[in-house]
Amino acid sequence: MGKRGSDLIGITSVKPQEDYKLFLTFSNGKKGIFDVEPYLDKGIFKQLRDPAMFRTVSTDDYPTICWANGADLCPDCVYLGTKFI
Repeated sequence: MGKRGSDLIGITSVKPQEDYKLFLTFSNGKKGIFDVEPYLDKGIFKQLRDPAMFRTVSTDDYPTICWANGADLCPDCVYLGTKFI
């Protein structure tokens, strides 16, 4: 995981949306939408096609997001892939 107290921008809150998208808030205050769908045909992420599993997303593994099945994403990749609003 990331280095706490460093320059890493972490994810401080996450809310699942329709169509496998996530509404995210980052530690620098920016907010945006991240699309998880491109990952859903790969490994453990296939399980996230189940809407109930997708909705288990949390920031319990700060600085990133994670799901109940153990899937997680690199916070830098999420930040770079987010469409900010």
